[in-house]
Amino acid sequence: MTHLPLSDWPLADRARIRGVLTDIDDTLTTEGAITPDALAALHALRAAGLPVFAITGRPAGWSEAFALAWPVNAIVAENGAVALWRGDHGTLQKAWLQDEATRRSNCAQLQAVAQRVMRELPHARLSQDSLGRETDIAIDHSEFTHLNDADIARVVQRMREGGLNATVSSIHINGWIGDHDKRAGARWIVRAHLGRDLDAERDHWVYVGDSTNDAAMFGHFRHSVGVANVARFWDQLTQRPRYVTPGERGAGFAEVARAVLSARTGAPS
Repeated sequence: MTHLPLSDWPLADRARIRGVLTDIDDTLTTEGAITPDALAALHALRAAGLPVFAITGRPAGWSEAFALAWPVNAIVAENGAVALWRGDHGTLQKAWLQDEATRRSNCAQLQAVAQRVMRELPHARLSQDSLGRETDIAIDHSEFTHLNDADIARVVQRMREGGLNATVSSIHINGWIGDHDKRAGARWIVRAHLGRDLDAERDHWVYVGDSTNDAAMFGHFRHSVGVANVARFWDQLTQRPRYVTPGERGAGFAEVARAVLSARTGAPS
């Protein structure tokens, strides 16, 4: 596994970071829950005035509680399709990339592909969070059901044959209709919430992730970091993070936050 350790991230580069983009599952969370060190890292980033956007393959329904509770600017769910954030009066706000008519017309195709997958792989299961999904489908491969690499490849193939985009996270295989992805969702939310062009200032952002559905983000951002458990997917990554943390999951995210914040204060990371 070739990579640079997080400690090799130059101080001058860390000092120029203006915002953080992060995956959620197995990046912010550990065993499905956010750990105290990761939550404290989010609070510290907010206190320093650094925007944080979480970009996830998880569904909108699953993300609602976290968009309200966590100190993040917004969560972009379903691989770029739905944005959720806490409004000025503490109420949940939501926006979609696709209009309601498009979402409705896509639904039958998505469900037909899901049914085909489960007919061909009787041991495959929809993710347990599927009721909260509005624009995609997800097959569980590591959260509550185990699929081997051959099964995962077959599900991806069937999704693509059915006209879907498909990607593999640390726990699910996601399929959706449309040209959006995590990168498009990140561009959208930064423009909508900050009025800023993410591509024009991408050298001022860091992306943190852990799996193959983070590959496009790893490749897009010069400051990209994999938490240590990215090792599980290293050989499958088409684009890899520049740096890797010593710690796994939430502990690794906290290490990234400390590296950024210490550069702003001049303290050792």
